[in-house]
Amino acid sequence: MPVRSFRLQLNPGQAAEYRRRHDALWPELAALLREAGIEDYRIFLDETDGALYGVMHYRRDDLLEALPGSPVMQRWWAYMADIMQTHPDHSPVSVELLPVFALTPEPLA
Repeated sequence: MPVRSFRLQLNPGQAAEYRRRHDALWPELAALLREAGIEDYRIFLDETDGALYGVMHYRRDDLLEALPGSPVMQRWWAYMADIMQTHPDHSPVSVELLPVFALTPEPLA
């Protein structure tokens, strides 16, 4: 199964609010992510600098690539834009992380 990992950045002092918003994730967003083939999606916080690290296991690139065009995703990005670094269209500033080690039966991509 393909895996993507990435780094995002919270604005200072926004960790609790980020967690609160994700604890109340919109059901329509959760459904959209599942429909896009995301099987497992985890986000980790580095409390020392507000960096977020996401790891996403998904089925198909084409389904995942369609997410930014969804009105639900656009609304979520706008909702999150005040607490994290974003581009002018409210999409999160995301840096892809390159795999360097895995203790798993699957080879690194």
